[in-house]
Order: sequence, then C-alpha cells, then structure tokens
Amino acid sequence: MDTKSLSRLTLIGPLALLTCNYCLLLLTVQLLLPAGVLADDSAIVGKHTILPRKTQKELGKAVEALRANTPGKARKHLEAAYRAAPNDADINYFLGVYFSQTNDWNHAKDHWLKAIDLDPNYCLALLSLSERFLSEDQPAEAITFAQKAVEAEPTSWRGHASLAGAYFQQGSSGESIREAERALQLGHQQAALIEPLLAAALAKVGDKGRAISVLEAHLRDHPGDAAAKTQLSSLKAPAEIPGDTMTPFLPTLMSSVPVPSTWLPPDVDENVPLVESETGCALDEVLQRAGLRVLELVGNLEKFAATESVFHQAINKWGGFSYTENRQFDYVVSFEEVRPGRFSFDEYRKRGTSPVDFPDGVQTLGLPALVLLFHPKISVNYEMSCEGLARVHGEPAWQIHFRQRADKPNIMKSYRVGENGPSFPVALKGRAWIAADTYQIIRLETDLVAPLPEIRLAADHSMIEYGSVHFRERGVDMWLPASADVYYDWRGKRVHRRHAFSNYLLFSVEEKQHISQPKLADSGPR
Repeated sequence: MDTKSLSRLTLIGPLALLTCNYCLLLLTVQLLLPAGVLADDSAIVGKHTILPRKTQKELGKAVEALRANTPGKARKHLEAAYRAAPNDADINYFLGVYFSQTNDWNHAKDHWLKAIDLDPNYCLALLSLSERFLSEDQPAEAITFAQKAVEAEPTSWRGHASLAGAYFQQGSSGESIREAERALQLGHQQAALIEPLLAAALAKVGDKGRAISVLEAHLRDHPGDAAAKTQLSSLKAPAEIPGDTMTPFLPTLMSSVPVPSTWLPPDVDENVPLVESETGCALDEVLQRAGLRVLELVGNLEKFAATESVFHQAINKWGGFSYTENRQFDYVVSFEEVRPGRFSFDEYRKRGTSPVDFPDGVQTLGLPALVLLFHPKISVNYEMSCEGLARVHGEPAWQIHFRQRADKPNIMKSYRVGENGPSFPVALKGRAWIAADTYQIIRLETDLVAPLPEIRLAADHSMIEYGSVHFRERGVDMWLPASADVYYDWRGKRVHRRHAFSNYLLFSVEEKQHISQPKLADSGPR
C-alpha cells in the first residue's frame, strides 16, 4: 500500500466519530481534510442555456482563466464557444468580461449589450454596463441600466448601490442616500463599500453629523481604508471645505464580484430572498420561541439512528462534473447537553460490516447539530435581524438573517486538517426560516463570513431542510434534517455533497419512523 493510501486510511479510521468531549468548542460541522490540502477562491452561480457538452467545456475553461485574471488563456476557448453558440447570453457576457480585462471597453460594452438583448434581465451584464457608464461620467446612462438591474433583481444590493453612485454623480443626493441605505439594508457587511458614498451624499444635503457617524462606523470595521480616513478628516475640519474634497471615489461594484461559477450557489448576502411583507417581526419574541424549540429538541433527543444517503459530485476545473458517487450509511447520533450551552455530540457511521469511507477522504460531520445556532446560550454570539414574512412550502415563516459577532466566541463550526490535527474555527453568516405559528426552524442556509487563509478555504455553503418526525411510542414530534446540501472549495477541489436522512429511530423506540415534508398549521403569525 502506498503512502497516499495509508494517509487516507488514517484520516477515515474505522468509524467516523465526532466528539466534543465536554469542551468549550462545539464542533457542529467539521470537514476532515487530508493534511496539506488547501483551497482557492470562491464564486457565484452562473445561469442560462444548456450548451452542448463540448461548448460547455470550452466556456468552463474560459471562465476559469477569467477568474484567475489571465484573459490571454481564455481567448481561444471563448472564440470556440462563440463560434458554436453566438446567441448565448452567458457566452456574450463572458466575452464582455474578457474585453474588460484587456481594457477594450468598446467591445466589452458591445457584448454586454448583446447579452441583455438576448436576456433583458441579465443582472450582471446590466450592472457591468451601469458601472462602465459611471466610469465614463455618463450618469444618465448609468441610471438607466442600474434601474433595469434593480427591476430584474429587486433584492440584489448591487443594483441599488449602482443606482446610488449614479444618482450621486448626477447631483441627486437625496436619491443617492435612499438607494445607498437600501443597498446596506440588503447587503449587510458585503455592501460596506457603499458607506463612504452614503456619507458624502449626507454631507451634500447638510447632514454632516450623520455623515461623520457613518464614516466612523465604517472605519471601525475597515481601518485600512485610507480614502475614508481622508474623507472623515475633511468632514471634521473646522474650515469650510469645498464639496469636491469630500467626494469619495465612486465604488467599483463589479470588481468585487467574482467571475460567475456554474456550480456554487450565490453567497447569502448577494440577494435577499423575497418576502411577502417586509414588516419587521418581533425579533426578540421569535428568537425566544425558536430557542425554546431548540431546548425541547435537546431535552428529547438523547440518541437517534437513521439511514443516511450521500450523493457526492466532484466538480472539475472548468465547472463540470468529473464524477459522482452514491453511498449509504447506518447513522447513529448521541446528543447530550452536559451543561448549559455545552454539548457532547457523537456521530457513528457504518456501512454493513465495513468501515466508513467518505468520497475523497473528506468527512462531513455534525449537520444535525447546526440548528443549535438558535440555542439561547449560543444565539447571543450572532447579530440577528428579521427581513420579513416569507413562505416556505406554502406556509408563513419568519426570515431571519444572522452573522457571527466579532466580539463573541466563534464556537459553531470548524475545519480539522487530519484526524488528530489542529482545528480552525470559521465564522458563519446565513439565514433561517422559522415557522410563524410553531417557531420550528424549517430551513437553514449558511456561508463563511470570510475565507480561511490558514488552510486556503475558499467556500463553504450549506443548505438544510428540516421535516417533522413523529415518534409514536414516546408521543413526541421532532424537527430533524430531511436533507442537507454542502458545497466546499479548497485547493481547486470543488464538491457538492447531498445528504438525505430517512428511517429515523429514537434510541428506545423499536419501530422506524419516516420523515415527512414540513406541514405547518393554518394559523397566521402570532
């Protein structure tokens, strides 16, 4: 047996076991990586036509070259893709990206215009055109395309930020303030680059005090922003300062957008899912009631078994599937709160009489425990906001955004390199959907707050759907994971892994129970 195989066996071991050992760190989800495995950058989802396989491959190779900012390597692949499908919106968009990277702005605009002729709602092409016209000091044209981008994706913060910049350049400070505030509301920390522009617009309308407050808050989070420091000094200067010295560089929004990928879902802060009503919920009450549901789960769920099916997709370097695997495990979880906010969480997997062997030697552990993010002792570590009332499976649910607080311990998730290697905690952000009548958590989506440079972890995106399981002999209903989709990107290895759970069995119950789709009562929100 070669060294690589030995390393893999050492990593996997006879059983996949995750134990907190009554420790302070709750390892809710871990991916056990072979030592020395690293990652590269993240991206957002692309869209559109299903192209012939050969054309997809050419486009994928071009996209990878553009993501690496090596347009010379992308050209021949884009030319081949364009010859095969000249009227594909995606190909024209990426040709625009290619020409923008080579500073051939006339051809870039031509292809972006063609992309929106083919698909009038192609938001990235609309935003690219808006920003280009903004850079050419043509605010009227920039406003036109930014407005179309907002119409295409009204909950995308970038469209509102682009409008804010265009209105500011036009001299419409009131409209600029409105759009900048909307961008910040939708984009959270990701939209922070618009804050100096908001401060400048506030100063233009005479609200100097608030402008200073916005910049001071911005610099607390971004102390290296030299331009914002200069802007703040100008605002605080006692002498009358000409308006143009307080004008920041207009934000280059598209430079912060990675070239789209075809496999990784959008970051949770790229778009806010639509809600029926943006009327804010009673956040404290929702969190309190959801916390009680989590406490009920912890009290009832000492140990359970299930059948776990794993569908594994390895993504090749140009965004296509290189291979897929299906595996099924007997799955047992032992779950105990040993002290308030401290847990022992053990997982065991077995496949017949064989040791567990996850695809690629990477174990995805602890998914059922991610709901503990809303445990009263843990939720205080997160900034929470209510985005409104949404619909999940046709029933009302409060849509809650969360983000790890910088001043609180990061205890929910970590990566461990090697079976006995060091752990690297990662900060999470995301959304939860909490049933408006029962306050059960019915859907959860998470992303990294930032990549993890220590192991070059670029992306980690999870989506978990919960369903109601009735255990007849105990007469209890529990909301447990029905499925979980996990996407990760490290050292150029890109993977989508889907876990499905069925045949739930409570520790002392002999009859198997099957998970059902979420069914909520008909009553409205309380």
